[in-house]
Amino acid sequence: MAIALVYAVTGVLLAFLPSLVPALHIYNVAGLMMLLAVTHESLLPEHLAMLLLGMITGYAFLNTIPAVFLSAPDDANIFVVLPGQKYLLQRRGYEAVVLTGLGGLGGIVVLVLLTPVAPSLLPALRVVLQPHVPWILWAVIAFMLLSEWPKGSDRAPAGIARWWDGWKNLTAGLTTFLLSGLLGFILLYRSLVPVARAYQNLLPAFAGLFAVPWLVQNLLSRVELPEQHIAQTVDATPGVLLRGTLAGAIGGLFAAFFPVVTGGIGSMIAGHATAQRDDRLFIISQGASRVTYYVGGLLLFFVPGLHLTRGGMAWMLSSLWATYTPQAYYQAVAAVMLAGVISFFLLLLIARLMSRLVGRISYRRVSMGTLIVLLAVVLGMTGAGGLLICAVATGIGLIPVLWGSRRMNCMGVLLLPVALNMVGAGDTVAGWLGLL
Repeated sequence: MAIALVYAVTGVLLAFLPSLVPALHIYNVAGLMMLLAVTHESLLPEHLAMLLLGMITGYAFLNTIPAVFLSAPDDANIFVVLPGQKYLLQRRGYEAVVLTGLGGLGGIVVLVLLTPVAPSLLPALRVVLQPHVPWILWAVIAFMLLSEWPKGSDRAPAGIARWWDGWKNLTAGLTTFLLSGLLGFILLYRSLVPVARAYQNLLPAFAGLFAVPWLVQNLLSRVELPEQHIAQTVDATPGVLLRGTLAGAIGGLFAAFFPVVTGGIGSMIAGHATAQRDDRLFIISQGASRVTYYVGGLLLFFVPGLHLTRGGMAWMLSSLWATYTPQAYYQAVAAVMLAGVISFFLLLLIARLMSRLVGRISYRRVSMGTLIVLLAVVLGMTGAGGLLICAVATGIGLIPVLWGSRRMNCMGVLLLPVALNMVGAGDTVAGWLGLL
């Protein structure tokens, strides 16, 4: 047990730097580490499993830093950005990070409380739901698109101008989903990433869809971030923490259990179901959702009798090792508890440092430096073809930024190809597109 916990803590420390680079997913780093471990036979599979648990736990907490501090909007976009960025402009970026971290700790508690019932409940639930996964996934897609409400100002002249004022963000959302879905088909059938780097296939797409548009927006905007206030308390009662944690945990567990559905999508559905209208609830629920999605997705791999692989970390680990014993599951839960606590306090430490730096250095320079590092990572890991994919994905990812629709619609890159393949129409659509 002791050596397993040591590897889990080491995983948290290894996740530190990758978690601070926007869109550099921990799956990409874990893929490289697994390649080295297999090549040099330097780690036992069970020790590698604990290392990956620590890495995914650290990432789920620490990736909050770039999400809050490296994506500030200007005044033209203030009403369509996430509450975390609103907090940043109100000198409360540190508080946003703390609320997210508290939600993450709540997500860890939920995963621990599920431990006694998971081996009996989850396998039976999987048997019941497995035949219904395709239509459930299509229902999720329909809800995500239909819940994109008009954001018009009602000030445009009557007629076509007012209609377009109300529908432009809806049109942008649908366009983003379809174009990202088309990109997903290309990546699935005719990717430009070299075969030797196929395990990094989605890195350039996710960098272009989600990270580069943020950074470009920061470079073009005139925003000057105020010095951040490091609060000693957070504006959240125990009731708010409980509601936010439960909503996020429900969404995260839903996403961890169903294929392709991400933590953000699960949290959005849970937010609608629980009628969240409070920025604090949203931020807390996002923290809980991220942890239960990423960490819970890997923990499902350890549940005896379930044999479920959800998320890239579980898929990579399943190629080297399989676990069927309750002892391995309880050991994994203990590793997650320790890694979660360490990650939370490490998050607070980094957030304090970032809060002091934000008001003193040029935000544009930080964004430019981050963009250079990100593009260097894409080029180094996927070559010139990956850089081209990143450029195309950036064009798609800029649509929500410019037209005020949800960036979540970019998840069409995964949702549309997988959903069509589940109903047996994927190859047909790929043939129409000339990809076969």
